Formats: sequence, structure tokens, C-alpha cells
Amino acid sequence: MSSLAVRKAAPAAGTTPGTAQGPPLRRRIAFVPTLTLLLGALYCLLPVAWVLIAATKSGRELFSTFTFLPGSGFTQNVKDLNAYRDGIYWKWMGNSALYAGLGALLSTAVSALSGYALAIYRFRGRETVFGVLMAGVLMPPVILAIPQYLLLAKADLTDSYVSVLLPLILSPYGVYLARIYSSAAVPGDVVEAGRMDGASEWRIFTRIALPMMVPGLVTVFLFQFVAVWNNFLLPYIMLSDDEKFPITLGLFTLLEQGSNTPALYTLVITGALLAIVPLIALFLVIQRFWSLDLLSGAVKS
Repeated sequence: MSSLAVRKAAPAAGTTPGTAQGPPLRRRIAFVPTLTLLLGALYCLLPVAWVLIAATKSGRELFSTFTFLPGSGFTQNVKDLNAYRDGIYWKWMGNSALYAGLGALLSTAVSALSGYALAIYRFRGRETVFGVLMAGVLMPPVILAIPQYLLLAKADLTDSYVSVLLPLILSPYGVYLARIYSSAAVPGDVVEAGRMDGASEWRIFTRIALPMMVPGLVTVFLFQFVAVWNNFLLPYIMLSDDEKFPITLGLFTLLEQGSNTPALYTLVITGALLAIVPLIALFLVIQRFWSLDLLSGAVKS
């Protein structure tokens, strides 16, 4: 019998008997996603770090010192930017705030109404309408810019604030998000209960459904605000008066002039850094809404 007995394998050197030994290959594979994320973060944050450091340099330091060595000219750069053409940079910032704030607000309102209607109501052609909107998500903005310009030129609305705001009101991606969120956050039983109590459809939407949709609509507002704030092509085509330029187009004109006047490069870099601040502030202000429960609005109402 002793010859048939199964002998237990001796534990490997440097290991504790009775413990499972995971294969080293599995640990190496698990390390790959972490390394990939770190490289991706480095790729995204390196340009931001460059802008942050370059904004501290004077015009002489910008071209003569090490790339990631801080300079001593940030305060002077801000003063020069403020003095450039009687502070037109802040005019551009105000225009961007108008375009992004009002445009995102109107777009969120349209997305909320459209998404709620597509999610709750059953009508003929609903899926066709939704399919057309989804096609709009796949449509590159450069394809729509020229037709939009021709339509607004026909209505004599080009080179105005309306010419930038009007095409931004309808966001197919915003409608898509609003519909998906409405389907998940607004129970059909709650809507039916409101109807049985005699509430109108508008009252059901504003008093019952809308509070439930707030976290999703905050996301739509943030996405649209960032998209409008960073928008360059539409204002570039629509506007000719630099007093109506947003910050993206204004910095572009400064960059073009910098080829003849290198001193303007420091203004472009400093202006680009300051243009990020409103986006960071907006994110910090509205991020608390994402922690709300899907049904918190119904409980509060």
C-alpha cells in the first residue's frame, strides 16, 4: 500500500505551507491596466502642466529656460493681458460665459422636455424621431456648420449673438441622455398616479418628473456648457466682429498675431490658463448634485 500512497509535494522554497500561491503571470497582467491608466493620465495632464508653468514665465524666459522650470512673470503677464486693447480679453470671457451659460441652459431645457416625452409617451413615429436624433449625434459638426451659416445668413442673423446661440439649443446627445435618464428615474406608476389625482401633464412634468431628473439634467448641462465653451468652428464661421468673439476665437486671433509679435505668446498662454478656471469652478459647484438619489426629488416633492 505504501507504494500506492500519494505523496504530498513539498512546499517551494521561501513559501509558507498551506497558503495558495498565485501565479506571478496573473499579477503582471493585473498591473497592465494600472500602468495604462497612469500613462493616459500623464498624457492628459502633461499639456496642462506645461500651460500652468509657461504662464509664469516672461517673454524672455519662455524661450530661454527649461520647459518645466517656473518663471517669475505671471503677475506681469496678467497685467499685460488685462491692458491689451483695453481689456478685450475679459470681453471675450464674458461672451463665452453668455454663449455657454445661456446656450447650455436652453439646451438642457429642450433636452429635458424632449427626453421626457420620448421616454414616457407612446405615439406613432416615436422611434423614428429618436433615430433621427441619434443620427444627429453621429453627424460631425463641420458638416452642419456651412448649412447653418447659409440659413442664418438668409435670415440676416449672422455676426450676432443669436447666430451662435440658436444652433446650440438642440443637442441630440443631450436629448439622448435625457431620454435614458427619464426612463430610469421616472417610474410610470408615479406618472399614472399623478394623472389619477387630476394633475395636468405640465404639472406632472414640472412637479414630479423634473425633480427626479435633476442629477441627469445637471450632467447634460455640464456637457453642453463645456462643449459650447470650447466651441471654435461655429463662432469662427458666424462672427466677424471681434467684440462678439468667445474666448477660443479671441485667443486664436492673438496666436495668429503672435507670429509677427512674439511678445503676444505669453498673453495667449496666460489667457488659456485663465480660461480653464471657470470650467473647474463650475465642476466643483455642481458635482454635489450627482450624489442625489434617483428618487430624492419625488420624496422631497
